[in-house]
Amino acid sequence: MGFSKTAYSILILMSILILSSCQTQPKISEPKSIEPIKLYWFIPDGMRADPELFNIYKWAEEGKLPNIKKMIDNGAYGYSIPDFPSHTPVNFASLLTGAHPNVHGVADGPMHIEGFPLNKPSVAGFSSVAKKVSPIWTVLENAGKKVVLLSMPGSTPPELKKGVTIRGRWGNWGSDDAALIFEPKEKQAEMKDVGAGFKLFYLGDTLTKFVDSKPAENFHTVKSYNKIKEAKLSAHGLDIYAFIIDSSNDGKVNYDKVAFSFGEDKPAFSISNQGVWTDWIQVNLSYNGQPYASNIKMKVIKVWNDGTFRIRVLYNNLNKFVTEPESVAKEMTDELGPMVDFVDNFPPQLIYEPEDKQAFLDEAQMSLDYHKNAADFIFNRYHPDVFLQDIYTPNQMLTSRWWMRYIDPQSPDYSKDKSTDAMGDVLKMYQGLDAIIGEALKHDDGNTIFVLSSDHGIILQRRVMALNNLFASKRWLKYSINPETGETKIDWNNTQVIYLQTNNIYINPNGLAGPYKRASGKAYEQLRSEVIESLVSLQDSDGTKPLAKVMTWEDTPKFTELPTDRIGDLVFEVAIGYGFSEGVNPKLAVFYDSLTSGNKQAYDPKTNGMQTPFVIMGPGVKKGYKLNIDINHVDQMPTLLMLMNISIPDYVQGKVLEQILK
Repeated sequence: MGFSKTAYSILILMSILILSSCQTQPKISEPKSIEPIKLYWFIPDGMRADPELFNIYKWAEEGKLPNIKKMIDNGAYGYSIPDFPSHTPVNFASLLTGAHPNVHGVADGPMHIEGFPLNKPSVAGFSSVAKKVSPIWTVLENAGKKVVLLSMPGSTPPELKKGVTIRGRWGNWGSDDAALIFEPKEKQAEMKDVGAGFKLFYLGDTLTKFVDSKPAENFHTVKSYNKIKEAKLSAHGLDIYAFIIDSSNDGKVNYDKVAFSFGEDKPAFSISNQGVWTDWIQVNLSYNGQPYASNIKMKVIKVWNDGTFRIRVLYNNLNKFVTEPESVAKEMTDELGPMVDFVDNFPPQLIYEPEDKQAFLDEAQMSLDYHKNAADFIFNRYHPDVFLQDIYTPNQMLTSRWWMRYIDPQSPDYSKDKSTDAMGDVLKMYQGLDAIIGEALKHDDGNTIFVLSSDHGIILQRRVMALNNLFASKRWLKYSINPETGETKIDWNNTQVIYLQTNNIYINPNGLAGPYKRASGKAYEQLRSEVIESLVSLQDSDGTKPLAKVMTWEDTPKFTELPTDRIGDLVFEVAIGYGFSEGVNPKLAVFYDSLTSGNKQAYDPKTNGMQTPFVIMGPGVKKGYKLNIDINHVDQMPTLLMLMNISIPDYVQGKVLEQILK
């Protein structure tokens, strides 16, 4: 049966109307999927990516990073520029809020604000409470997404109400259980100049503990050809006894092994040669008087012939006090084993002996393996809509002693052979990051956005400036030194000028004791001008000026996006190649050669080497698209929210990257 003329006319008219409607609709950049979009965002800390030394896209094309290759073939990629002063908490906040520091409020790790004493930080930049606006995980949870966070700076104390939070970074929440070095007190004398460098953030737990060593009287279960030496290694509510043994029978004093026990008269649970790790051992630790199950693993980094020792102890980085819900800690440990999350320490400890390098590499591999397995476990166990993961290993490697000094051609230690060896280690680490991405990509359901980015790159550090030594030499800073430990005690009443990390200088002609308040008046302006002049004219022995810029707090908004309520009276930008130390010592040397060889803090963020990767694939993203200009960190969050069909908060300062969208 055919159509009538009337029906045919109606059909033609409807077709014209439909076509006209389609042609007049505005083009919008949004995914065509009708399913809710999910997100996996991997943000390794300190993952440098640049077109020269760390050309990860070239490595990917060469087949060295196959999972990143898959992402760039199926997505968009380029480089992203961090916010000044290029510190981890600042740039995680910028990435995760889409705002600059003048909006999100995080200007540093340890921050100082008016009304609080300067002798300790008043705002912890790694804590979730430091942010003045909501991060992406809060926005997404409020939009109904199930969120899991693994090792994310700024995520603790937990902000998620229904999601899963697994370890943050120095958020003053739970028992962090940092790894430790133990050495006999006899070693402390030669290490005294390091002083506060042995303490977590210079204020927390001691990261290298110097302990008594004495002849063992009650340990007889292991044969030794010289008198066994005994030391008690105490931390986190646990006592481990180390017995240093001479097994050589060569007629000489030649200590070479360490036996470990949980008591002076108890049998050894492990006997270790130098360079060998024990198995993981189940133990009970305590936190605020509460016992909890954990694990330890030890390595005898070095034993000297005379029985001096250097022992590394790892404590399981996961426990019920650092996960929310707390049951997650047991679930992950039962399935994955103990966690090695943070390689080495901050300040770094695995930089003083040649054998420390291998200990670092061992820990780095443990960390990479754990995070790889954890990615797969979290997808399978918790089925998140949103999964954000960080790993600190690249930052720790590239800022350590052993690599950047040989990789960067500008280093006096550079050579082609050394560079090849060092870059081989770094590439292996980057391949570990690539393997983590590979585990995540196994869970690609066609409706998930996968993102790789980082907070900052890392460049060569050759020299260190100790500004507090400069200020002490001018009698603006007064202090005393603990003769046993080398630690500094500041005389705040009589100190008028002090440098505090990362790049802040505090000034008051009447002294800096008590609650800090910005000074004003003629005496203040005169002293501040004198300090500025001393900094601007400061030169290293070869005539190099270590400070690229010195700014008053009032002028800082002209040059940076820093919040003026969380910075010092002066703020500075560091010249390439220089780092800094809060330390002050009687030698009052303002400059010295750097033992570590990488840094990222307080440089111009547009400096080559400070760039980070930005790779994104998934629904709504072009395939094989290379960005022809560098983006800003703050552009990433609004782009992700747009792709997920979620409203972008008003405080976001970044822009949607329209050029990468289909």
